[in-house]
Amino acid sequence: MKNNKEIIDKKLQKMRDLQEQSRLGGGEKRIADQHKKGKLTARERVELLLDRCSFREMDALAYHHSSEFGLDKQVFLGDGVITGFGEIDGQKVFIFSQDFTVLGGSLAAEHGRKICKIMDMALKNGCPVIGLNDSGGARVQEGVISLGAYADIFLRNTLSSGVVPQISVIMGPCAGGAVYSPAMTDFTIMVKKTSYMFVTGPKVVKTVTHQDFTSEELGGAMTHASKSGVAHFTAENDMDALEIVKKLTSYLPANNADDPPFLQNDDPTDRADEELNYIVPANPNQPYDMHDVIHKIADLGEFLEVHKDWAQNIIVGFCRLGGRSVGVVANQPAFLAGCLDINSSRKAGRFIRFCDAFNIPILTLEDVPGFLPGAEQEWGGIITNGAKLLYAYCEATVPKVTVITRKAYGGAYDVMNSKHVRGDLNFAWPTAELAVMGAKGAVEIIFKKEIDVADDPAKREAELIAEFDDKFAHPYIAASYGYIDDVIEPSQTRRRVIEAFNLLENKVDKNPPKKHGNVPL
Repeated sequence: MKNNKEIIDKKLQKMRDLQEQSRLGGGEKRIADQHKKGKLTARERVELLLDRCSFREMDALAYHHSSEFGLDKQVFLGDGVITGFGEIDGQKVFIFSQDFTVLGGSLAAEHGRKICKIMDMALKNGCPVIGLNDSGGARVQEGVISLGAYADIFLRNTLSSGVVPQISVIMGPCAGGAVYSPAMTDFTIMVKKTSYMFVTGPKVVKTVTHQDFTSEELGGAMTHASKSGVAHFTAENDMDALEIVKKLTSYLPANNADDPPFLQNDDPTDRADEELNYIVPANPNQPYDMHDVIHKIADLGEFLEVHKDWAQNIIVGFCRLGGRSVGVVANQPAFLAGCLDINSSRKAGRFIRFCDAFNIPILTLEDVPGFLPGAEQEWGGIITNGAKLLYAYCEATVPKVTVITRKAYGGAYDVMNSKHVRGDLNFAWPTAELAVMGAKGAVEIIFKKEIDVADDPAKREAELIAEFDDKFAHPYIAASYGYIDDVIEPSQTRRRVIEAFNLLENKVDKNPPKKHGNVPL
């Protein structure tokens, strides 16, 4: 009879053999094929993203139990997705990474169950969920069971929304029903030239519309980063995408009950920047780059921009102020004069709602001449889309600080975190202009008859514009009504906004009890 050691050694060896089999995924040949495409394997991605030796895999030995259409001859341990938990810079996260070397990373019952399991655990434990997507879609051989597995994930995306941060990284194909899970997460990162997303692919589009597109043109990273806004970030390759995830998570709390991470640095909180005093041009119609303002006031000049290539007339992203994580929303006068339109309203509204859900204070830098005019905007629904941004600001209860650098005209003044929508501290630079509209437009409405009958209409119009500017193109009337808390020297902006957020760190503001509001979707 074998002794106890031999029996145990045999059991241990079986366990190790199965673990090694699971680690190989679809096998050496398919791993080599993945590398030839310029892509990392699912396991390599996990190991590079998480802190060294922190990953603990779950369900590594799970496999599908289907036998239809030859599936009984294609059984792989792990069933095409690696799941588990680990840490990024010491912060616990749950993660799944689809393995394209196993049945094309296709999703079916067991594959979906594994993802749902870690999503459930993340929700219970208050940890972010990171999904590394690289999948051919639903596993056709399992039919409606595969579709059900997708819906199980969609439900968890919805229940987790606003409770734990959810980040999707598209590192290969993502088509059909698979696209809706990333769309319901908070941030989507796509890799250039190796990832794509679409509901219907190029072949179907050509059959139905007779338009010929490549996968890259129809749903590639730059398409979704610049045209649709589906992608929040684009990466040059897999490693770059994982670095973006690390940067992003450094600004985020673990869940909606936690405060964002506080990272002290050696940038003085009272640092002044004289260049800010002169950054706004004397000509009110001349543009300047609001990025320069953000970089000059942020800790160490660092800013992680979100949706950089889409709706560029508004800037959103994360920076630190005095070590505190802050969400920035800023009009961009260098693009469409900083006008609000459909896409910029959607972009900023969604970002504000994310910040509010996860206790991230919001800094608004305002230079907005109004909403973009035109039939295309009206027919496209600028009314309801603009209302999304307004709704987001009104609903947000986190600390909200506004700095008006130049224009704050019309309804856009109200929308951009004015005092009237619960802005906590609202500052203006001396260059700020708060009015219903610009001087020329106002004069043309108010004094049309007087100008028409004047001996020199052009001269009279110029005189009236100068008079209107002198009377209204400044922040002091608004300050007299308390709509502006203080007019500040631009060079002192960093110090003043850090002081403001320090003052507001224990702020409590509540909305009326309700199941949820009816945001104008």
